Amino acid sequence: MKSKLINYWCKSLLMLFILSVAISCTTDQSQEAEKPNILYIMIDDLGWMDLRYQGNTDYYTPNIDRLAKQGMIFTDAYAAAPVCSPTRAAAMTGLSPARLQITNHIPDRWQFYNDKEMGPGRSVNQLDPKYNTIAERLKSKGYATGFIGKWHLSGPDGNAIPAEYMPTNHGFDINIAGNSRGGPGGENSFFDPYTILNIENRKEGEYLPDRLADEAIDYMTTQKELNNPFFLCLWNYTVHWPVEAPDHLYDKYAPNGKPNLHQKFQAMVEGMDAAIGKVLTSLDELGLAENTLVVFTSDNGPFTGDITDEITSTKPLKEEKGYLGEGGIRVPLIIRWPGKIKSGTVSNVPVVTMDFVPTFLDAAKKEFEEGEFDGESLLPLLTENKALKRSSIYFHYPHYAFHRSNKMGSVIRTGDFKLIYYHKNEEVVLYNLKDDIGETENLVSKYPEKTAAMLTDLKAWLVESNAQMPRKAADIPDGELIGNRK
Repeated sequence: MKSKLINYWCKSLLMLFILSVAISCTTDQSQEAEKPNILYIMIDDLGWMDLRYQGNTDYYTPNIDRLAKQGMIFTDAYAAAPVCSPTRAAAMTGLSPARLQITNHIPDRWQFYNDKEMGPGRSVNQLDPKYNTIAERLKSKGYATGFIGKWHLSGPDGNAIPAEYMPTNHGFDINIAGNSRGGPGGENSFFDPYTILNIENRKEGEYLPDRLADEAIDYMTTQKELNNPFFLCLWNYTVHWPVEAPDHLYDKYAPNGKPNLHQKFQAMVEGMDAAIGKVLTSLDELGLAENTLVVFTSDNGPFTGDITDEITSTKPLKEEKGYLGEGGIRVPLIIRWPGKIKSGTVSNVPVVTMDFVPTFLDAAKKEFEEGEFDGESLLPLLTENKALKRSSIYFHYPHYAFHRSNKMGSVIRTGDFKLIYYHKNEEVVLYNLKDDIGETENLVSKYPEKTAAMLTDLKAWLVESNAQMPRKAADIPDGELIGNRK
């Protein structure tokens, strides 16, 4: 009898042990499922209309088009600024460029200013380590964090490596090709041997997008082997100037062997798409696609060739990179998360770069304070089609860009209406983007009350954000901007 009892209790303990292990494994799996991998793809200077899924048959983008069919397309997505550095700073922090006081591409230069009377607002030349980045926040949640590509947040000197401001001091475990520069360099800089810092030459003639794709694939493969959830920024240098692509793609668009700038850009876009396709295919092959949140977007509108459409066109949108018209700030956005986001869906809700940080944290079950960011988590919209809480989004660009023909201004979009306040002469324009996406009809006189209310809201936001305003040129200290005064 005693031996039977002993056997009974032994069997019971064994079953309890097996059950506890099973529960533990289930819990671990559940916890891992709460930590999706995050692949954040940002293309440089890619316009809203520079993709075939947008209906532009000038471009061949089968891989990005496929991604669009698998996720949610946003028709009204915005970069945080019409130039690169402010958008990148906003993407890292979830804070507006105005609040960060990084409102222009780094560095801001006197050469961009024709106006002898009014100069720019102050703009900082690096992302201060005091800001808690998305990489740091996810790292504390157990994520591996990788940065590959264009950084452009570490100071004005493209030939220096200020470690304090590099990605590895902002929460990233690795940094490949991230540095101070806004582009890869001059002629043939998209090909090995590279002229940018923090990337080793590997194979002469290698195309930079392909190299960065390979680095991303290697990184994801390693993290899978280590069983780590990962956050990977793949921020491409394409399709930034100079307009360059491999010869076999030039041959496709210019059989005569003499491609013009537009044909070169067509080839460059296809080369970018092919590189992104390699990364997306690798996600499938590694078995990671189902548990990976993928974001594909751009940092601002395209450089068209200084409003000539020589390189590309923003039509039907108005203006280009460096301007506050829709062509300068409206960008493509695709978000895919299998099983969470219904494939083939389209959202017309206005969203902006600052939304990504709270969205990523929400997806990773990382808590954050209400009102901590200038963006809002898109997760309820993505997974449940719930409305966002905010009523307006804002932009602040108190600068002239490289083309020097834009106006320094601030923007508010509320619903379908967009108001631009140009600081010099206090000029105000109002557009209904639903009816007039090309911003052709100024509605200020038709809607005076709406204009007044939106302008009041915008000015209050500028004050609350401590936005740096344009100043009299004579009041700007010598040495604040790089270059000589004219």
